[in-house]
Amino acid sequence: MIGRLTGELVEKHPPQLLVEVNGVGYEVEASMNTFYRLPDCGSRVTLFTHFVVREDAQLLYGFYAREERTLFRTLIKANGVGPKLAITILSGISTHEFVRCVQQQDTAALIRLPGVGKKTAERLIVEMKDKLATLGLQDVAEFSLESGGIHDDLTPTIAAAVDSRTEAESALVALGYKPVQATKAIAQAEKQLGADATSEDLIRAALKAMVA
Repeated sequence: MIGRLTGELVEKHPPQLLVEVNGVGYEVEASMNTFYRLPDCGSRVTLFTHFVVREDAQLLYGFYAREERTLFRTLIKANGVGPKLAITILSGISTHEFVRCVQQQDTAALIRLPGVGKKTAERLIVEMKDKLATLGLQDVAEFSLESGGIHDDLTPTIAAAVDSRTEAESALVALGYKPVQATKAIAQAEKQLGADATSEDLIRAALKAMVA
């Protein structure tokens, strides 16, 4: 079991990243909440990880915060929720907001996420309510879409506008959104933020608009 990685952040292509540890490059999949908190490529980073072994693949998932990994591990134990859907959920909603949805039985907020229908949302609320209390996640600090100030001390990598837009659209599709939805959402985000917006800024704005 690989529980944590500390090394150089080599590549960031949401929702995948590459971390080099002692000459070995680890491909890691991460939620957008984690991506928003990452430093520039070339910087040293520590990620809490979860290793998944399937018949056709071995996948490593990374999380900037231990609490997010705890929620991820709890989510994949829920009926009908696999790692991919769990990452999608954690990309579109913060740990704090997810806890609020469960506590207040807010199915409407959950079904805005791709792959989460009404039955899945209702099942998540029922199955997660007692588990969250046991895990002590009720007071987790919010660190996703609504907490834009958390990145003020990080300098994002500036890429060409077309590359940022393409990467942002690909990330949304990878998270489960339909290509048409992704293209429309990113176009609206680019109109709001400007042509020089980074892919991560575009993804954050698009996700915020789609789950609002």
